[in-house]
Amino acid sequence: MKAVLLRIYLSENDTYKGRSAHHAVLEYLKDSYVAGATVIHGIEGYGVHSNIHTASILRLGVDLPLIVEAVDTEDKIRPLVPKLREMVPNELMTLQDVEIISGENL
Repeated sequence: MKAVLLRIYLSENDTYKGRSAHHAVLEYLKDSYVAGATVIHGIEGYGVHSNIHTASILRLGVDLPLIVEAVDTEDKIRPLVPKLREMVPNELMTLQDVEIISGENL
């Protein structure tokens, strides 16, 4: 089955309306009946400002990278993008075609 994979690259310190951005995004996706979404906790990474965020014991793992991934049909995901861009306007988002080869039908 053809679908799309949405990825939103965040950090632990990103917020939306006073709460963690990744949690707000995940709830929005769930409330929009997206088939599935996962928050992945990274151990190291950097973004547009080129500051490396790491789980190194010397840096105490503050502000680590997060990725929110969501999978569903393009017809379901594409209309959600404007609200997601409002929620996390400066964060990288990608959308790619994927083929679901196993799991529940959407």
